Amino acid sequence: MGNGTSLGKVRGLGSSHAGAHHWLLQRFTAVGNVVLTIWLVASIMLLPDLGYTTVSSWIAQPVPATAMILLVICTFWHARLGLQVLIEDYVQNSGTKFGLIAALNLAVIGGGAFAIFSVARLALGGAA
Repeated sequence: MGNGTSLGKVRGLGSSHAGAHHWLLQRFTAVGNVVLTIWLVASIMLLPDLGYTTVSSWIAQPVPATAMILLVICTFWHARLGLQVLIEDYVQNSGTKFGLIAALNLAVIGGGAFAIFSVARLALGGAA
């Protein structure tokens, strides 16, 4: 008696091509993070000073505000994708896995919403 063939061992364990979409999203968000972070560092270096009035007047312009919001979205999305893979790979209990992914989603949505709200408030001229 044997354990069967290798093919027989993996049958019924899901599709082998389902992870490509997730992998591509991680790569796209990583590229977006690199491009937007380079833009952010270059933009900050070109500012005359880093005082509140200078930075808030810079972020109040449409292009920097939009790019900052895109950076926030891209960063939080990339973090969510990476942490989701970590949870799926290393947490075995399905109930714990579900709870951790739900908590991760809440944290990412909450943090992203707070960051976008902060950028929008500065961009629209709100007081700190």
